[in-house]
Amino acid sequence: MKRKKKSLLSGWKWLLLAVTTSLLIILTQVIPVVTAQETPESVVVESTSTTNKTSVDETEPQQPQSPAVSPEEISRQQTLIKADQLFVAGEISAAEKLYREVKTPFTTAVTTQERKPAILDPEQLSPAGKVYWRESTAGIAKNLQTRTLVPLQLLVEQYPEFIPGHIRFAKALKQYNRSQEALDILERAVSLYPHESTLVDAQVTAMAEAKKWMEASLTARQFAILNPDHPQASKFQNLADENLKNFKSYMGGEIRGNAIANIITGALGYAVTGSLLGPVSAIDSTVMLLQGEAAIGDSVAQQAKKQLDLIEDETVTAYINEIGAKLVKVAGRNDFKYEFNVIAQEDLNAFALPGGKIFINAGAIAKTNSEAELAGLLAHELSHTVLSHGFQIVTQGNLIANVTQYLPFGGTIGQLFALNYSRDMERQADELGTRLIVAGGYAADGLRNLMVTLAKEQRNFLPPWLSSHPGGSDRVSYLENLISRGNYNRYAYEGVEPHITVQAQIKQIIEERKKEEQEKSPSP
Repeated sequence: MKRKKKSLLSGWKWLLLAVTTSLLIILTQVIPVVTAQETPESVVVESTSTTNKTSVDETEPQQPQSPAVSPEEISRQQTLIKADQLFVAGEISAAEKLYREVKTPFTTAVTTQERKPAILDPEQLSPAGKVYWRESTAGIAKNLQTRTLVPLQLLVEQYPEFIPGHIRFAKALKQYNRSQEALDILERAVSLYPHESTLVDAQVTAMAEAKKWMEASLTARQFAILNPDHPQASKFQNLADENLKNFKSYMGGEIRGNAIANIITGALGYAVTGSLLGPVSAIDSTVMLLQGEAAIGDSVAQQAKKQLDLIEDETVTAYINEIGAKLVKVAGRNDFKYEFNVIAQEDLNAFALPGGKIFINAGAIAKTNSEAELAGLLAHELSHTVLSHGFQIVTQGNLIANVTQYLPFGGTIGQLFALNYSRDMERQADELGTRLIVAGGYAADGLRNLMVTLAKEQRNFLPPWLSSHPGGSDRVSYLENLISRGNYNRYAYEGVEPHITVQAQIKQIIEERKKEEQEKSPSP
């Protein structure tokens, strides 16, 4: 009996030691975390290629010939190459004419109304519009829900150009506990009038009040970046920084609030089972999360690079980094060190890690039809990391369960390709990704055309990228509507000639690696 009591007491000592040690590790990490998160890291993506410097004087563009390419496709490529040359030379009208010759109309029947100039003064409304405005004013004064909301709904539907109507309607909806509807109203209004500062300001405020700080930060930063000469650009930059700080503070609190419980759970697991796997995974994972979003990306990227077969050819890496640099410049976040890596795999696939680490398969270069289409893929993945989607997945719910799925603790690097992004996250990445390629100087339908390419492949099998980024044909329709509603330019730079050149290089590299693998394999 005495021996048993002594053994039990010894077990409690081990438990106490494990918990104490774990808590000390947590406490030592908390202070440096805040400092690291508040100090932005510099953007380190450098452009070394000269893909957009094709001379318009080249009358017969050269391109590698491939037996798999039909004569019709070769003719289409030649037209696009000529259009790109004109576009880069500044002959926009002539370029657009050629782009229109080979680009088919959208398959979706998009209903677009002629956009009227924005109205800020109620006195500029028609008599009917003034009645709606007066009725809503009376409803607000008497605190009557129906008398407030009904005329405001009619007002924004019949007079979408009246900016104060959207703002008042959103405020009224929030007052009656319909916050999501208020956000939807402002989102639709901003999509119609993205350069109206009062409207964007109202949207940022509503997002912040709904604790959607990252979305608020990105919305404000995008306005500041895309409207640098606007008198309130600096105000929106400050709003972006303030909301980003709130997001980091909130996420840090969520992490630290759950971390101690996870550490104790790991220590208890050790006390009960005698296994080190539980507490070691808990401690390592929690310390990494406490160090912040960029630290997670850096750590996982290092693990990924050890496990993945990366292509380091100078032509390929310069090409992918130049595209990435254009997108990063307009992405709205400079607190990450962005990296773009190419994996020697033939599937059309890609994934993004927290902190700006993007990986794409060589097949993404080989199977896309232009630089704009490849930029669409990169912009979508970049949007996931800019919007902190992966970081949100890691830090939601049970931290350790999520981390073991996401990080290579007990898992495989293949799991990184299959993050469970929500439908809302996918929609946000599609929308921001389209905006990024437009702001980066590419044709607005790059991402949409990528979806068409994937849909063609899907006839025979499900492309890997679609398995982790579901949506199907409705995504093509959504993107077509987004481009039409936003009046984004489809007839801009496609980048066909440099893309064909790098495609030839990537295909050669893949073939050489196949031969090397065959030579290494033992003969039957």
